[in-house]
Amino acid sequence: MYCPFCSANDTKVIDSRLVADGHQIRRRRQCLHCSERFTTFETAELVMPRIIKRDGSREPFNEDKLRNGLLRALEKRPVSIEQTEASINHVMSKLRATGEREVSSEMLGNVIMEELKKLDKVAYIRFASVYRSFEDIREFGEEIARLGDSD
Repeated sequence: MYCPFCSANDTKVIDSRLVADGHQIRRRRQCLHCSERFTTFETAELVMPRIIKRDGSREPFNEDKLRNGLLRALEKRPVSIEQTEASINHVMSKLRATGEREVSSEMLGNVIMEELKKLDKVAYIRFASVYRSFEDIREFGEEIARLGDSD
């Protein structure tokens, strides 16, 4: 690693610690040339699949879109930020676990709905009503009935 002070490429690690619940390593380093100290953070780079949209276009997975969609569905619901973040991580893990380079937006939507169903039934219905574009109250009622049957 290059020293940010003198650009020498000889640095040594003085201390390493797990941070961010074990998802990151904090390393304290010292330059062997100028003796300045600095901190680096190391995280695993996990490649997320691209999303194939309904119109056939492809776009990179966007964690912010996922978070915003979940937060919109969970608005004014009794679900903690920790539960929401855990759900986001679970959805992302499921996508990575497919091993695919690309997944359909339909598959992503179904994974999100399954996660919301476990988290909060009202949020699930909110998300499903937008995602599935319910045309009338009958479709909405059928989805609520299916939700009641699954309990």
